[in-house]
Amino acid sequence: MYNSTFLFNFLGPEMIVIFFAILLLFGGKKIPELMKGIGKGIREFNTAKGTLEKELQAGMKDEEQREKDARELRELREREAQRKREESFITRDEKSA
Repeated sequence: MYNSTFLFNFLGPEMIVIFFAILLLFGGKKIPELMKGIGKGIREFNTAKGTLEKELQAGMKDEEQREKDARELRELREREAQRKREESFITRDEKSA
């Protein structure tokens, strides 16, 4: 397996070599355009990431609310069932008396 820190562990001399390779490949005039495109891509990525995070948080809030509502409904049904059992018990006692 590859060590991921090895892939991104560039020191000063390696960065200089990479910079000169980019300079030779793209030329001095194309580098600002290249950096502008990279910056725009990073901005779009961060915008999409923020939007996705907001949507996930909203979905989680909705799910929590649904769970809370379901829990309350279940408790109401249990109380209603308990009340009916008590009523039937009282009614049975009145009939037997």
